[in-house]
Amino acid sequence: MALPCTVQEGFEISPRFRKTVEERIARLERDADYDEAQLDRLDDIDHIRRQMRLVAVQRAEALRMRLFLDRAKNLLPRPLIEM
Repeated sequence: MALPCTVQEGFEISPRFRKTVEERIARLERDADYDEAQLDRLDDIDHIRRQMRLVAVQRAEALRMRLFLDRAKNLLPRPLIEM
């Protein structure tokens, strides 16, 4: 179980990496919605339980990544001309 972060970790990520993480979050949330919609089609209680666990893990991972992005700062580009 992860503990909430109370100290600002002060790290920077590139815009490209941020975009990649945002796309992954969107994919996890979309997949969780789809997998949750499939619950009505399942008959076996164990299969339903595993499907619900899958949805919970997908949403937890999306939340974890969102919190990561909230704490991260955008990496500023280096100046083209050194001073």
